[in-house]
Amino acid sequence: MEAPPISLEVLHGLQPLAELDLERLRELLGACQYDRLERGAKPFLTQDYRGQLVYLVKGELLLHFPDQSTTVIVGGSDEASRPLGKWGQPMTSTKAITPIELIRFDEDMLDIMLTWDQLAQPKTPPGQAEPEAAGNGARTANWRMLPGMFAAQNLTRGAFAALPPAHIDQLLQRFRRIKVRRGEEIVRQGEIGDYYYLIESGRCQVTRTVAGGQMLLADLKPGDAFGEEALVNDAARNASVTMITDGVLLRLNKQDFVELLRTPLLRTLSPDEARQHIAAGAIWLDVRFAAEYKYDGIQGARNLPLDEIRLAYMVLDPQKEYIAYCQSGRRSSAAAFLLSQRGFRASLLEGGLAGARNANEKGVSPS
Repeated sequence: MEAPPISLEVLHGLQPLAELDLERLRELLGACQYDRLERGAKPFLTQDYRGQLVYLVKGELLLHFPDQSTTVIVGGSDEASRPLGKWGQPMTSTKAITPIELIRFDEDMLDIMLTWDQLAQPKTPPGQAEPEAAGNGARTANWRMLPGMFAAQNLTRGAFAALPPAHIDQLLQRFRRIKVRRGEEIVRQGEIGDYYYLIESGRCQVTRTVAGGQMLLADLKPGDAFGEEALVNDAARNASVTMITDGVLLRLNKQDFVELLRTPLLRTLSPDEARQHIAAGAIWLDVRFAAEYKYDGIQGARNLPLDEIRLAYMVLDPQKEYIAYCQSGRRSSAAAFLLSQRGFRASLLEGGLAGARNANEKGVSPS
């Protein structure tokens, strides 16, 4: 794998990457993988691209489909702005007509980033001013500007990667930002657990008293979390946490932690159950971006991107039942939760479109 000679402009021309801002694209550039293949190569035969979104950025690639049809995709064209083999008819084989250049991203990582971006930038109804951050809450006008905490690597592999996506919106509202000083003891061994913490900035150490001496267990940095074990087990703290620099923490109380993290409740429908609900009058709700919905949305579905869900009361019928879906189930779980909070009858399709396709192969169709 070579270092990708790819510009931000190239990424901005791809879907759904075009929906992300410049800072997010810079982060993606660092996570981009690059392949240069010679004429005659068959990339999807010789390379394992499972779990990845692959884009043709240069050259010409011949695609074969199950109905015996073929098409040629040219790097830089509108067709090449979409990930190969996604959002449409699956490919049976590919062949490079000229030397080609491909870039690829981890599909799950990108889906997590899209989920957070859509949720963390709430849309404001026409004629209303943008809301300001209330009190000392964690939400700000632009959460991406918080140093370290909301970097892509932390959303996908750090503390936030383990949080149920359905509760992101509530979490951002219920966290409280607290400034802390070097030397301040945040958690004391033996005390009853009362808060869960995420480090926005600063560093701290985790220590445990053993036989009268202190044992260093870990050094924590921005993006790391602590305090969850005592809350999950409803037990006393088994270690102490002390700041070794000044910093800022995001704090969630025990009740909110239990409600939003330990026992998240969502109504999930299997593809077969969803089909029965649709037959009884429920409505499919595609919560992906319009560019994704355009190419492989379920027939008859309504497209309402996740970042517009807060305006749902203006466009959706509260008397109807809605079944939200996305690619993986991540964004639709968040949408179903937010709709339920507004009083709508909402559920989500188990496993998203990927899960539905697997079920369809076994004879169960969501359509």
